Amino acid sequence: MATTDRAGRRAASPAADRHGEVLDVLGAEIVSGAVPEGSVLRIDRLDERFGVSRSVVREAVRVLSSMGLVETRRRVGVLVRPRAQWHVFDPRIIRWRLDSPGREEQLLSLGELRQGFEPVAAGLAAGRATREQCARMAAAVMEMQVHAKARDLEAYLEADQDFHATMLEASGNEMLAALAGVVGEVLAGRTHHDLMPSRPNPEAIRLHSEVAQAIGAGDAAAATAAMAAIIDEASAAVREAGSGS
Repeated sequence: MATTDRAGRRAASPAADRHGEVLDVLGAEIVSGAVPEGSVLRIDRLDERFGVSRSVVREAVRVLSSMGLVETRRRVGVLVRPRAQWHVFDPRIIRWRLDSPGREEQLLSLGELRQGFEPVAAGLAAGRATREQCARMAAAVMEMQVHAKARDLEAYLEADQDFHATMLEASGNEMLAALAGVVGEVLAGRTHHDLMPSRPNPEAIRLHSEVAQAIGAGDAAAATAAMAAIIDEASAAVREAGSGS
């Protein structure tokens, strides 16, 4: 049975914890290739492996199936599907892929994807953002500056994620806003896999400030250009970290 913490929030039940554990382990094994395409998973063996009930395993398999990673076939078992059939925009798949050995290639691929939609969103936001959204972006930039100076990368990450989520929301396009989870996982991946400098690049913060100011001023061209520069800077940093230079 779920409990509540002091803030009144519902805490996860032990069953939910076990479900999450099974889901994360199997998902990571599939996307890393440790469990390759065409492999068959047996539910009766998975419950023994993880020491959980079959209902917990079946729920994890159901979620993996909804993500396109597996399919259940009668008299066969749970079949791992080809990568081309995965729902690669799912933030959990992105997270698992960033936990795998190919994380740098994944980050660069995601950088190319971001170039296709974040500058567009910034340009739209210049004509659609509310005062509240502009204030939230400006506040996020200030927090990034403070946390960068303190070298608090987790707090910096949270402010950075808030900035991008707000910018996408401010585009006024629900499809673009729905990609906030994708961007959030990209930013988290850089931080949690030591692909960020110990003190964030002041140039990156300056560019975020330019985006916020351009959106506030209604300058779509400037907002688009500054957002594109943010993504270029991030991709260059990943390449540099990957080369060991």
